[in-house]
Amino acid sequence: MEDKKTDIWDSFSGFLEKENAIRTALTLFDWDNETLAPEAASEKTAKAYGALSAVYQELLTGEKAGELLENVKTEKSLSQRKQALVTKVEKERKKLLSVSEEEYRRFSELTAMSVRTWSRAKKQNDFSAFIPVLEKIVEMRKNFACRRAKDGQRPYDVLLSDYEEDFTIEKLDQFFGELKAGILPLVKERTRKNKVCPIACDFLFQNFDVEKQRHFNKWLAAYLGFQFSRGVLSESEHPFTTSFHKDDVRITTHYYKNNLESAVFSTIHEAGHGIFEQGNEDWITQTLLAGGTCGVHESQSRFYENMIGRNRAFWEPIYGKLQKNFPEQLEDISLDVFIRAINRSEPGLIRTEADELTYCLHIIIRYELEKRLISGEVAVSELEEEWKSLYGEYLGVVPKTAGEGVLQDIHWALGEFGYFPSYALGNAMAAQIYHQMNQQMDVEELLRKGDIDQITGYLREKIHRFGASKGVEEILLEMTGEKLNPKYYVEYLKEKYGE
Repeated sequence: MEDKKTDIWDSFSGFLEKENAIRTALTLFDWDNETLAPEAASEKTAKAYGALSAVYQELLTGEKAGELLENVKTEKSLSQRKQALVTKVEKERKKLLSVSEEEYRRFSELTAMSVRTWSRAKKQNDFSAFIPVLEKIVEMRKNFACRRAKDGQRPYDVLLSDYEEDFTIEKLDQFFGELKAGILPLVKERTRKNKVCPIACDFLFQNFDVEKQRHFNKWLAAYLGFQFSRGVLSESEHPFTTSFHKDDVRITTHYYKNNLESAVFSTIHEAGHGIFEQGNEDWITQTLLAGGTCGVHESQSRFYENMIGRNRAFWEPIYGKLQKNFPEQLEDISLDVFIRAINRSEPGLIRTEADELTYCLHIIIRYELEKRLISGEVAVSELEEEWKSLYGEYLGVVPKTAGEGVLQDIHWALGEFGYFPSYALGNAMAAQIYHQMNQQMDVEELLRKGDIDQITGYLREKIHRFGASKGVEEILLEMTGEKLNPKYYVEYLKEKYGE
């Protein structure tokens, strides 16, 4: 009997190795397309990407895959991780079965090329150049979602489930309602105080040599715990993290010569993602390498970026190094002045550079637009004006160009509708984790000593090692004794920005 069980799992593992090999190749295409590939290569590369995607779909939807899944599902003694792996593979198979081979290949080619179209439109501040491509992406995503919908399920709920299985429109409306109620009054009060007593930050926007920024940011990622023997830091238009397995994790950042904090905090953010992935158990497949939901992943990047990276105690032992890298710009800037500047709160246009207090308002705007876009209430051609309207309503600022407005994010070019809420869920989860961690250890004292390893070790034990076998609610319940509770995030913001 034991041999039979072993044979069943071994057969399934062999299938997963093939699945992982194709997925890895597709991931490598994505990485190259956003970092090093020449622009002229995009059309031919998209064709190759589409062909390989079709092979992936064929493998997952074939009769052999179905037989292997049915056999392995009969095993009652599988570990929780193996069960989670089987569940994820089955979900992916059902998703791919709902789309024809021709449609899947066409969509894969479309999104592979759309990244370059988006990047070009963003640089030229020309949303009209991107509209035809985005209309095709939206149409296909809505069509695919409708086919997968069950029992009257709304298409956007289907798309949300690809990233957050525990959260529906109904739950997110309630979640974002609580955040708005807690955050909007704080934003108004902080904006009023800024007018009375503005915070000096001009020194962050001087001329900072990009090569020196590269040197410091690589050191910073390593200081945080990102292991370069198992990872890479590169550059892209939009910072991101990807991985092939836990020993090949790749992060990117983007440098601006006149904005020091942009690369610093995007590096810390992506290093948080990377450290999470390097801390996973040694899965044989990418399927369980990433977070159980994207909210888990984002909780780690936001935890490192904000709870650690904007903490005064974190900078106490290392601010001198930053000053030595840029003596002309920072030599006369005290640590206190630097900390106030990187923790200032002021409504802005760019999500990735938003402060902690206003960040979730950027997400709420995207959530509301996505929800209306997928339901058909808003057309793609209306997005730019709707974007401006919501920014004026929630943040009191209106973008003058498409690059700083509707085109600033890459997600829609990739067809990733439903992803944005994960950032807000990650923020709330990070605050809940931070509250719990402070009950277990003196976090600030560890940061003053430069002992980030102990903090990371705690996260690795409670979160990282599980990979995607557990989601937001399950991890928090086991770690803190309750499911996601936005009150910790609101209280954290009140304590920090109510001062």
